Amino acid sequence: MTIDSDKKRLRQQLRRQRKTLNRSYRIWATRHINRLLYPLIRRHKRLGVYWATGSELSLMPLIMTAQQRGAEVYLPYIETNQRQLWFTPCPRLNNPRITQRYLRQHNLHVRKRQIPQFEGAKIRAHWLKTLIIPLVGIDHQGHRLGQGGGYYDATLSVQHKVKPQMIAVGFSCQQVRQIHTDPHDINMPIFVCEQGYQYFNQNRSD
Repeated sequence: MTIDSDKKRLRQQLRRQRKTLNRSYRIWATRHINRLLYPLIRRHKRLGVYWATGSELSLMPLIMTAQQRGAEVYLPYIETNQRQLWFTPCPRLNNPRITQRYLRQHNLHVRKRQIPQFEGAKIRAHWLKTLIIPLVGIDHQGHRLGQGGGYYDATLSVQHKVKPQMIAVGFSCQQVRQIHTDPHDINMPIFVCEQGYQYFNQNRSD
């Protein structure tokens, strides 16, 4: 079995596990994980998050709390025919219902798995203080399994003197013993789930 086919099978398995989480447990875990992320909020500092789709962990509580506390919240922006992500300011979100109305009123163009693309001054990832990264899976060494588009790997592989603090987030059911990696895959230094923070040794040789 090739690495690509192994990843495809693992993605399918982990998405099923995430999708079948008990509703009451998902609600509790989502709230708990978001609260664990609150200490990352810094007033007037740029915080990169993501727009959850499907059964992904929602960061709506973190986004709203960060905006209330004066942080500058940014969301990924996918430029046509580019792998490297831009980040644009997240509009003020007061609650999920108002957010849905905002999307309808502005008739936002939607790309790539129904992710809204917000307008505004675009910046690259290295201008962010902290970047919260979604995942399909992660192993006990910090190897991340994404959606397969390669956007975060392409974004974070660009060499800069300063990089954002990278935090991978998800539910505990998304962690597996081992994920086979490609040379271009970027390891995560930290994973946060409902069980707390996990820190990985980035000096480890594979």
